Amino acid sequence: MILDAYLQDPETEALISDAALAGAMLEVEVALARVQARADIIPTQAGACIAEVTAGLVVDLPALVQGTIHDGVPIIALLAQLRTAVGHAHGGYVHWGATSQDIVDTAMVLILRRVAALFSARLDHLIRQWAALTGTHRGTVMAARTRSQQAVPTTFGLKVAGWLAPLLRHRLRLQALSANSFALQFGGAGGTLAALGGQGHALAQDLAAELDLASPPLPWHNQRDGIIELANWLAMLSGSLGKTAGDVLLLAQSEVGELQISGAGGSSAMPQKANPVLAEALVALARHNAGLIGSLHQAAPHLAERDGAAWTLEWLTLPQMVRTTGASLQHSLQMAAHLQINATRMADNVAATNGMLLAEAAVYALAGHMSKSAAQDLVKNACLDAAAAGQDLITVLEQRTPAPIDWLALRDPANYLGATEQFIDAVLGAVPPELAG
Repeated sequence: MILDAYLQDPETEALISDAALAGAMLEVEVALARVQARADIIPTQAGACIAEVTAGLVVDLPALVQGTIHDGVPIIALLAQLRTAVGHAHGGYVHWGATSQDIVDTAMVLILRRVAALFSARLDHLIRQWAALTGTHRGTVMAARTRSQQAVPTTFGLKVAGWLAPLLRHRLRLQALSANSFALQFGGAGGTLAALGGQGHALAQDLAAELDLASPPLPWHNQRDGIIELANWLAMLSGSLGKTAGDVLLLAQSEVGELQISGAGGSSAMPQKANPVLAEALVALARHNAGLIGSLHQAAPHLAERDGAAWTLEWLTLPQMVRTTGASLQHSLQMAAHLQINATRMADNVAATNGMLLAEAAVYALAGHMSKSAAQDLVKNACLDAAAAGQDLITVLEQRTPAPIDWLALRDPANYLGATEQFIDAVLGAVPPELAG
């Protein structure tokens, strides 16, 4: 649709398309036939025929759509096409001992693994960009803002390190998820693999190896925590990307002017405007995924051995979460590539506070010569008077106390950065060497 075109990503769309799902389901069926042929569960010729025919099969996707409407799952219509193509002699060996959920769930896992590989590569690219920017601007002083008000001095490098740190954690989480969420689902009609007799457990292990998936201790068809855990990761990642975009939106406001996204969107009425549409989209996408994850958790109470309602809810929700996260990563990379930093404006905005940004610094400097409560009262009254008269806070304080303060040093916001350097070093030190540039 026109209105949400810029909220999508073609590369992600291709991975979760109808064609991708059909291809993944066929991949599972071929792997099943191969391992069953090796185990003499089905004839060797049947396994070879199924693999050969599937390689050249052109799936009738509209027929899968109609089949899904009729049956509630796409695999039944796909099996009809595959068995027809395989022929009467071997068609009966297609899907031997399996059930619809085995194929659909395992196909979904294959798709999610490919999605994860794409997202991992994009995440690594974004980490490289933010790590480089952190190092470049580690000493670029700006105003920290709390509750939308200027607070104390910080550096732009530390702010970017705050964008970077959660991405490093998301990277580690994804690596851990790979072992739990990318697992074979193979349980047969009711989770017992009874149709395969005593060979079911060994065959499940062989099938997992054939597809290079984790082999779970038992079928997980009614245990959806692995899927939900991956979806939580999608929501957290898009949330972190949305937080970064929110910072960019605030700093790109005309009155602030510390950041700008080059090539930003235009206005139909106001030619002077450069709307930060990438950042706006990222905030919207983060909020969208935050809402969707609540819906997906509704699939956790998966009734008995198969719950069509809970399963269908996943189909409604998970693809959209994948789509949303893919767009978030793509937009974040574009935003990072086009982000312009106005260090001069950052310095000007600090100077424009007339020393108010150093009020806390003044309290602690004075607390070495009087009680902290007395220092706070002195600074607070000085703030009120300096603001009313349009004077510099440090100048007013210097005139009001004989305390032996190094007033020149106190005036420099770069002298009140605390552990900024150590924090930046810690974050950059956590960046894997291959991403450090």
